[in-house]
Amino acid sequence: MLAHLAVFLVLLFSMTVRAAKFTPEVMLSAPRRSSGVPNSDGSRILYSVSTYSFENHGKKSEIRVLDAKSNESKLVTDAAGASEPQWLNDEDVLLLLPGQTNSTDIAVGKADAFEATKAIAGNFDGSGTSIRVKKISDDKWTFAITGLAKPDGTPYSAGKAPKKLSSGKLYKQTFVRHWDSYIAPERNAIFVGTITKPSSSAESGKLSYALSPLRNVLAGTGLESPVPTFGGIDHYDIGEDHIIFVAKEPTLKAGFSTKVNVYVANLYGTLAASDLIYQVLVPGFGGATTSPVFSKDGKKAAFLMMQEDGYEADKNQLFVIPDVRRPNWLLHLLNSTNGKGSWPLSPGGVSFSNNGDDLYLVAEDRGRTSIFTTPVNQPAESSPPKKIYSDGNVSDLRVLADGNIFISGTNIVDNSFYSILFPNLGTAKLISSNTENGKLVSLSRSQVADVYFKGAERDVQAFLLKPSNFDSDKKYPLAFLVHGGPQGAWEDAWSSRWNMAVFAEAGYVVFAPNPTGSTGFGQDFTDAIQGQWGGLPYKDLVAGYQWIEENLDYVDLDKTVALGASYGGYMMNWIQGHELGRKFKAIVCHDGVFSMVSQLASEEQWFPTHDLEGFYWNNEEKWLRWDPARFTGNWSTPQLVIHSELDYRLTIAEGLAAFNVLQARGVESQFLTFPDENHWVQKEENSLMWHTAVLNWINKFVGYPPYKAEDEAPGTVINH
Repeated sequence: MLAHLAVFLVLLFSMTVRAAKFTPEVMLSAPRRSSGVPNSDGSRILYSVSTYSFENHGKKSEIRVLDAKSNESKLVTDAAGASEPQWLNDEDVLLLLPGQTNSTDIAVGKADAFEATKAIAGNFDGSGTSIRVKKISDDKWTFAITGLAKPDGTPYSAGKAPKKLSSGKLYKQTFVRHWDSYIAPERNAIFVGTITKPSSSAESGKLSYALSPLRNVLAGTGLESPVPTFGGIDHYDIGEDHIIFVAKEPTLKAGFSTKVNVYVANLYGTLAASDLIYQVLVPGFGGATTSPVFSKDGKKAAFLMMQEDGYEADKNQLFVIPDVRRPNWLLHLLNSTNGKGSWPLSPGGVSFSNNGDDLYLVAEDRGRTSIFTTPVNQPAESSPPKKIYSDGNVSDLRVLADGNIFISGTNIVDNSFYSILFPNLGTAKLISSNTENGKLVSLSRSQVADVYFKGAERDVQAFLLKPSNFDSDKKYPLAFLVHGGPQGAWEDAWSSRWNMAVFAEAGYVVFAPNPTGSTGFGQDFTDAIQGQWGGLPYKDLVAGYQWIEENLDYVDLDKTVALGASYGGYMMNWIQGHELGRKFKAIVCHDGVFSMVSQLASEEQWFPTHDLEGFYWNNEEKWLRWDPARFTGNWSTPQLVIHSELDYRLTIAEGLAAFNVLQARGVESQFLTFPDENHWVQKEENSLMWHTAVLNWINKFVGYPPYKAEDEAPGTVINH
């Protein structure tokens, strides 16, 4: 089977033929393209792309440049480890390459002849990432890179670190571990310098650029930026002479607080001035902060900040600093008299227009991630931001020199598209679709629909996916998917972990609802899950299943299965103990909560403390009210449990406990684990094993044949 698949994939990678069928192998092998980096007018786009081969069991990565007019791409470099390409001008490209002993080389070359012209401008003595480049003049740029720093502020290189004689780690406060790693003494930092172009060598043809010594802007401050674990380029920005960044409040225990401050520093003043870092004070706001950005001229700045400490899904509110030389002069845009903000949506990103008079906001909106615009000088309670783009999931936007907007995004059937938005015209033009709008992987937008049903307290949206060969005269089994978070949402977006189309193309009708607690439907709907984990969302799911019973006559109600991960995994365990669990023939629980008390072992303690309305010892009744373990006496539906060793968000004990209960009760069950995965399953071979186990499990209970025979599974199957 794989031999035939490999031949097809070679053709697929060249983007010249169509897949016969969308399968997990096709999804995992399809080229994964980064957000695009356009040149000044958007005529050429830099991007990185990686492709995994199940035939060779290896990954190939490239950096390429796409011609927007012809839609043809050209290789820039396929050097191992090359990353983060940026334009210095419309011809010269800067990118990162692995250096010696875990260092990072900063390389520059012509986009059209990179390998022939490249030269190393300088080196960062550590593993660098999240770079920013800001043009100062035709031959000078500010350059910033993030990486780990030792306690003394100098870059940390793992290859040069002395080996400890003991593996012991003594901690004096949280975090002990975060996401999938134990906390070490090193901290993230931002290193800044300049790149100059002194000359060009006609003899060698090599470019000549020079990187100045890099200075750790955070040295001696006790601050860390980007904020771990997922902070990156969205946690800082550089202007012509200032830097703006966010960092956790250093006086609070990290595991119990989400408070993140925003800071502004001068980069090129006197020694004394450049050492000064100003904290931007925001009275009444003590939550997380993100997306600090400068206007094009570097004179203004904007950022997003949450009001409530300890609530990671609070609404992001919008602030503008009209003059970065006066960082505590603030405008609170879209404000309201009650302090909660007049706009019900929560933006996830912000950018300035070229003239600095308008802001572009990226925000979840009813199952999409859309672009909105609002004036910088908007009165407090006036018109809400105007929606100017809503098609799929916008992952990145960049304002071009002519004021138009370059968009990178995905949707359910396309893992990467690039478009140009013309804000003044209210129209957009597609430049490139990685899958030709799903055509190359045998998917179509016509398979995807939005439906609404009456939930516990308001109408609830859901995505409905049908197989590409759907026949209205036939009946199909149902895959009922519950998303994680719980403050998250199913969106019109591509995923390589929970891809709705994989289940649709396996022969299922897919129902993916966004119940109470979901994001993108107004902050009140998101907030309503507090103290209601097994309450309102469960009622919404029951109502969604009832809607299916009453409206989808092509669904075979004797062949329905439920699947979910994280909070969705919690809900699988909760459903097991309640009436809805008897509706399904089988359940898949990935990284789910088994016992609420076990949440005390999680790293981010602010999360259960907020959602369960207080510390356990002060609020035991509310913690236990929604505890799935209380209802294990009702567990009877066959269940596959998946939980991995490096999941420090929900420890593996949760999965083992659920599996032990199922086994003790004689309920048909299986347990899948990965010792090298965290809360997600990201490695391609592991992901194929995940999909094989999941599809084999649910197929068994709806009468479909196995996706693969057990002896074809990429992992180890243990029968004893």
